[in-house]
Amino acid sequence: MKRRALELGLTVHQPATFKSPEALAQLRAAEADALIVAAYGLILPLAALDIPKWGCINIHASLLPRWRGAAPIQRALLAGDSLTGVTIMRMAAGLDTGPMLNSRTTRIGPTDTAKTLHDRLAEMGAELICESLDDFSHGRIREVAQPAAGVTYAAKIEKSEALIQWQQSAEQIHRQIRAFNPWPMAETRFKGEQLRIWDAEPIEAPALSGAAMPPGTALSATREGIDVVCGSGILRILRLQLAGRKPLPAAEFLRGQRLDGMRFADP
Repeated sequence: MKRRALELGLTVHQPATFKSPEALAQLRAAEADALIVAAYGLILPLAALDIPKWGCINIHASLLPRWRGAAPIQRALLAGDSLTGVTIMRMAAGLDTGPMLNSRTTRIGPTDTAKTLHDRLAEMGAELICESLDDFSHGRIREVAQPAAGVTYAAKIEKSEALIQWQQSAEQIHRQIRAFNPWPMAETRFKGEQLRIWDAEPIEAPALSGAAMPPGTALSATREGIDVVCGSGILRILRLQLAGRKPLPAAEFLRGQRLDGMRFADP
C-alpha cells in the first residue's frame, strides 16, 4: 500500500505511536472522513479514534465476536472452524469490541492454509470496505452491537506453537500444518535436523499387527507420501523441506532418503 501511495504521489506518514501530540495533530490536519485499519500493529488511543468524522473503521478477518485479536486466521484453522469471514467494525476502546457495520462469510475448505485463507479474506475485505464507505456517504450505514455470547480471543502466534507433537491426533497436526503455512511453518526433527512440513493429509489408519508403533514413526514411505503414526490416526506427508533446502514433494525427497521404520522426533 505504501509503495502504491508513493507511486501516486500521495503523502505517507508512519508515526511510531499515536500517543504523541504531533501524530494526533497530523491526523487532525488530514480532515479524514474515516480512518481505515487493516492488520495494524499499533494501539490507537481514544484521542485518535474520535478524530475522523465517521470514526476509525477496522477490516477484521473473522466473524466477530469470534476470534477477536491478533491471529484470527490461524486460530480459526487450528480450531477446525468450518466458516470464517470478514467483519467491518467501528473501533472502540476494547480489543475488537466495537459495533459491526458489515460482514461477509466464506467456508474454510479442507486444504485451506493461512495463506490461501488470508488472500481470499483480503479480497473480500477490500470489496466490503468499499461498500461500507459508500453506505456511510449515503447515510445507509447501520451499526449492530456485538453479541456477548460466543466471544473468543485469537492470541498472537508464538513460533514454539509450530513444533509438531506426534502424540496429537492426525487431524490436529493437519490443522497445525495448514494454520502455520506460510509462517512459522510446522516442523519436526529428522536425524537431528529441522524438517518443515508444507503439506499433508490425514488418512484412514490401516489395521496394525504386533506391538503398537510409537507416535512419529514412519509407517511407510512411497511415491504417494510418507505415512506417519500419530497419537490417533495416520498423517500422510506430501511436501516437506530440510533446513537449507527447498521444499520437495515426498516422492522427490525419498530419492535421497530411506525412512521406513524411522521415527520423527519432537524437538
